[in-house]
Amino acid sequence: MKVYITGCRGQLGFDLLDVLKGKHELAGGDLPELDIADASSLATALDAFRPDVIINAAAFTRVDACETERDAAHRANAVGPRLLAEYTERCGALLVHVSTDYVFDGRRPVPQPYVETDPVGPTSAYGITKVEGEKAVAAATRRFAILRTAWLYGVHGNNFLKTMLRLSLQGKALKVVNDQHGSPTWSWRLARQIDKVIDHGARGLYHATAEGHCTWFELARYFLERMGVPHKLSPCGTEEYPTPARRPANSILENAALKRAGLNVMAPWAEDVDEFVKRYRERLLDEAGRAK
Repeated sequence: MKVYITGCRGQLGFDLLDVLKGKHELAGGDLPELDIADASSLATALDAFRPDVIINAAAFTRVDACETERDAAHRANAVGPRLLAEYTERCGALLVHVSTDYVFDGRRPVPQPYVETDPVGPTSAYGITKVEGEKAVAAATRRFAILRTAWLYGVHGNNFLKTMLRLSLQGKALKVVNDQHGSPTWSWRLARQIDKVIDHGARGLYHATAEGHCTWFELARYFLERMGVPHKLSPCGTEEYPTPARRPANSILENAALKRAGLNVMAPWAEDVDEFVKRYRERLLDEAGRAK
């Protein structure tokens, strides 16, 4: 199949290209040459390729910046997905759209997870725009699969694990939030899950996160121990680390729909962190050292 990836130079886009290469005919675009919220820009890119599948890995994901840059967030997270959905409806392609745990308010008692049928209730500008994007996709076409993920990390780009590694190598004492719970999800594993969805032509709404859950503090400690890096971590509460955007206290998603369909390939979060470190430890250390 011909697969077009938006946001192809991002964390997930990088792993999608790796996972799908050799299996499909691939093309992709990213800012500045491709703006998914610009119909002309989209048409120029997609008409030339004529994709069977479009994977939308493009988004405005700087959660705190969304609070002040609401127009930009709305364009990327709501207008862009709508235009992509309208395009897939016209050309008969399948749209795979990536969404987020931030569509929920996070007030559910831990460890009770959210499932696909639970009502959304975003409490941040980022979450609000991602809900708008989901609704816009579903309104424009039935040829879609929406995958909600959470706490994404990977070898390409910036993420929480890389930040913890860089600061720990600098010998800094770090307070890390220990009362927000979620499922750290490897972008490579999510790319494999998307591949599975494409193979089966699956449609609808799915949760796609690692199995199990932990806190940010537990994740940081586990990762740094596996990396063999000395650290000075101490747990703190959300109130000790205020941010412009409210973070969900419970970001645990259950992959119920994928499991019902027999499509779930997500692994326990600790197993994926182990494999991530095994594959990339030297690369991660080298990158973090150069970033000092």
